[in-house]
Amino acid sequence: MSKAFTKEDDRDDDDGPALPPLPGGSRNLITPAGWQALQDELKHLLRVERPKVVETVSWAAGNGDRSENGDYIYGKRRLREIDRRIRFLTKRLEIAQIVDPARQTNRDQVFFGARVTYADGDGAERVVRIVGVDETGRGADHIAWVAPVARSILKARVGDLVDVRTPKGVEQLEILKIEYPDA
Repeated sequence: MSKAFTKEDDRDDDDGPALPPLPGGSRNLITPAGWQALQDELKHLLRVERPKVVETVSWAAGNGDRSENGDYIYGKRRLREIDRRIRFLTKRLEIAQIVDPARQTNRDQVFFGARVTYADGDGAERVVRIVGVDETGRGADHIAWVAPVARSILKARVGDLVDVRTPKGVEQLEILKIEYPDA
């Protein structure tokens, strides 16, 4: 069969990137700020990006031969990417459970949404914020609650020593500070 009759991208009909893994039976936890960021992205795609691309594709389609029309080809590809991202965001928002760290009453232990300062085995201090899987790219210090470091420090208190399995072996961390930011 000629390449002219094959799909350019075999993933045209899927729902985009695979959902990041969650432990079996767990929920998709997210902070209010993370929820709002996903909502804002979805609204922007639906109200701004997609209409702009549809307009470009319609204009390009009216120019005649579509086989060598770069605006049409690129526009259709971009439209598929946008639709894929819209489906992804819609699914993630449907299964999300908002957890507000500002409402945490037990602030002397590490729970979802906490900002934790810890020292590693070499004494180097690091600050991390435990957030939802969908929020990990939003800040350099954001780590998913399912990450090995986050799972090992959950429920720890200031002064506790916790073990974390790393590719180099087991590393011991000391919890130095626990905060629950309002946002």
